[in-house]
Amino acid sequence: MTFWFASIASVAAAYLLGSIPTGYLAGRLRGIDIRQHGSGSTGATNVLRTLGKGPALAVLIVDVLKGVAAILLARWLFPWLQAPAAWLPWVVCLCGLAVLLGHSRSIWLGFTGGKSAATGLGVLLALSWPVGAGAAAIFLAVLALVRIVSLASMLAAVTAAILVCVLPEPLPSRLLVIAGGLYVLALHRANIARLLAGTEPKVGRSSA
Repeated sequence: MTFWFASIASVAAAYLLGSIPTGYLAGRLRGIDIRQHGSGSTGATNVLRTLGKGPALAVLIVDVLKGVAAILLARWLFPWLQAPAAWLPWVVCLCGLAVLLGHSRSIWLGFTGGKSAATGLGVLLALSWPVGAGAAAIFLAVLALVRIVSLASMLAAVTAAILVCVLPEPLPSRLLVIAGGLYVLALHRANIARLLAGTEPKVGRSSA
C-alpha cells in the first residue's frame, strides 16, 4: 500500500513540477499575459519573440530543469518505497510522462501551456544523457541551418526515439521516449501545418 501511494504521489509531484508556468510568470513580470502574444504558447520560443533573449534563456533553463527534477525526484524517492527494484524504471517512466503533461496542460493555466520540448530535453538528459545529448545536438544543428525552432524540436524528438531504440536502454525508457516524442509531435500540429504552408516564422521574426 505504501508503495502504491508513494508512486502516485511521485507522479502527481512530477505533474505539478511540469505545471509551473515559467513562461507565463516571465510575461507577468513584464506586465503582460504571454498567451495573448505571438503564438500564444508559454514556451521559451514565444517568450523569445515577445520578451527577448534574457527572459527566454531563463525560461528555457527552468523548463529543462523541471524535466530533470521530475526524474531525479522519482529515483530519490524510490529507495523509501520498499518495492522491488524492477519497478523503478516504470515509476520513472510515468513521472517523465507526467512532467511533460504538466508543462503542456498546466493546472494553473486552465490546462494550457507550452509544447514540452525543453522539459522533454530535461527528461532525456536525466534519463539517459547520451540520448539527451544526441537530441540536443540535432536540435542545435537544425536550428543553425534553418532557424526554425519547431522543426528543430520535432527532429530532436524523432532523433531521441531512434537513439533510445538503438542504444541498450531498458524497455520502460524506450516506451517513455517514444510516447513522449509522439506527444511533442502532436503538440506541434499547428506548426506542422504552417511548415507545410511555408508560413512558420524563423528565429528573429514575429509569429503571424
